[in-house]
Amino acid sequence: MAPGPDHSLPDHSLPDHSVLLEGGSFLMGTRDADGFPEDGEGPVREVTLSPFRIDACAVTNDRFARFVDATGYVTEAERFGWSFVFAGFLPAALRRGAPRPPGTPWWCGVEGASWHAPEGPGSSVGPRGDHPVIHVSWNDAAAYCRWAGARLPTEAEWEYAARGGLVQRRYPWGDELTPDGEHRCNIWQGRFPTKNTAEDGHRGTAPVTAYKPNGYGLYNVSGNVWEWCADRWGTRHPDRPRTDPKGPAHGSSRVMRGGSYLCHHSYCNRYRVAARTANTPDSSTGNLGFRCAWDA
Repeated sequence: MAPGPDHSLPDHSLPDHSVLLEGGSFLMGTRDADGFPEDGEGPVREVTLSPFRIDACAVTNDRFARFVDATGYVTEAERFGWSFVFAGFLPAALRRGAPRPPGTPWWCGVEGASWHAPEGPGSSVGPRGDHPVIHVSWNDAAAYCRWAGARLPTEAEWEYAARGGLVQRRYPWGDELTPDGEHRCNIWQGRFPTKNTAEDGHRGTAPVTAYKPNGYGLYNVSGNVWEWCADRWGTRHPDRPRTDPKGPAHGSSRVMRGGSYLCHHSYCNRYRVAARTANTPDSSTGNLGFRCAWDA
């Protein structure tokens, strides 16, 4: 098994919420029968990583606000004038007039929705300073990382860190979704998309330190919000051992990992640690955030 994490911080220029991982080899991907082969979840392949640091938590609203205050940065959702919000969070008047993408009618394109107004005009992050920032595109996340002297994690780094030292388990804590009846992540409970019982304690985003961390000290790598990775999207992976892979050299979309509070086993059990999806780098939604990584 690879060496465990080092939580010490000899370099005080690094944030105190990062974890040093010593790297090593692990088995990436899955043969999970409940997975999505068309997403390129397999084959299982050996990957070796150099040491790196990664955020223990997703970047919060408070952290992103400090970036905006320091730089005057304007997100793509703000420049475009709108972003996608889950319909169940909106008053009837906004739901009726909002455009909805084909195939996913639970999303509404809401004018004025952005990271600081997550449900559109009249909303604010308010007491959600410790929740993950949302409505950020890949380009926004990359801009934050540059300001922080960081980068987005590669997909391989993200999965290695999310597994927390476990080998080929379905979730960061093992193979059972709710061991002994305990909820370990923020996903949809009930019947999607009409009824969320919130048995796990949350209907929308949760604080970034909600639930127990995994074996490497990372929080919420399953559920809560999807997280951008550095890699371009591709579904064909060499099954030979690889070192520090960085994904395809070309492609119009970027990888997202981890699932979100809207994931449900009936249509999107992508809160499994090997699950993956993608979006264009200028896209933003109310369930999409990121965490930072650093070279060690």
